Amino acid sequence: MKSLLSLPEELYRNRRMIYKLAKNDFRTKFAGSYFGIIWAFVQPVVTVLVYWFVFEVGFRSDNSTLAVPFVLYLVAGIVPWFFFQDALIGGTNSMIEYSYLVKKVVFNISVLPVVKLISALFVHIFFVCFIIVLYCFYGRFPDLYYLQLLYYSFGLLLLVLGLCYMTSAVVVFFRDLSQIISIGLQIGIWLTPIMWVAEDRLVRYPLICRILKLNPVYYVVSGYRDAFINKTWFWEHPLWTVYFWCFTLGAFAFGTWVFRRLKVHFADVL
Repeated sequence: MKSLLSLPEELYRNRRMIYKLAKNDFRTKFAGSYFGIIWAFVQPVVTVLVYWFVFEVGFRSDNSTLAVPFVLYLVAGIVPWFFFQDALIGGTNSMIEYSYLVKKVVFNISVLPVVKLISALFVHIFFVCFIIVLYCFYGRFPDLYYLQLLYYSFGLLLLVLGLCYMTSAVVVFFRDLSQIISIGLQIGIWLTPIMWVAEDRLVRYPLICRILKLNPVYYVVSGYRDAFINKTWFWEHPLWTVYFWCFTLGAFAFGTWVFRRLKVHFADVL
C-alpha cells in the first residue's frame, strides 16, 4: 500500500519532465512527414467519416429513436474510445520504445506510461473541442452537464493508466501481448458499443446488455453521451458508477503492483 501511494507523489515530482517528454513524443511521432502532427487529427476524422457513411448512408440504419443526428451520437462515443485506444497501445509499448531510457539506472521509468497517455491526451482535448463546436453547429450549445467531461476523462485516464502499467511490464517479457491487445481493441469497439445503440438493439436481451456494461469503457462512452445528449448526471447511475470506480482502482492497484515487481528485470531483458 505504501508503494502504491508513493506513485502519485513520484509522478507529481516529475511532472515537468513528463510534460516535456510528452510534447517531444507527440512531435516526433510524425517527424519526417510533410504534414507532421496534422496526421494525428486527420486519421480520426477520416475514421469518423467512414463510420458515418457506412452506417448512415450505406446501411441506412434506423436511427429514428435517437434524440440527435447519428453523427452527433457517433462522435460523442468514438472520441473517448480513440483516446483509450491510442493511450493503451502507446502505453503498452512505452518500455520497448524508450528502452534506451529504461537501461539508465538513474532514470525513473515509472513516468514512461504517463508520457504516452499525456501525448494521447493532446489529441483528445482537440477532439473534445471539435465535438463541442460540432454540437453548436447543430444548435446544441454547452451547458452545466458538459462539466462531467472532466470527471469522465479523469476516470478514463486513471483506468488506462492502471492497464498500461500492467501491460507495459508484461509486454517486455511477452511481446505478443501488443498484438493481442490490438485484436482486443478491434473487437472492443463493437462491444462497447459505439456505432449502435445497445438499449434499442438488445431490448429483448437484458442479460446481454448487463454483460456489455461490465466493460468499464462503456461507462465512459455512455457518460460522454449523457453530457452531450441525454443530459444526465453521473450520480444518477449509482451502482454503475460504484462498479466503474471499483474496477478502475483495482486495475490501477494491480497494474502498479505488477509494474513494480517486474521493473527490476526490464534492463536485463531489453
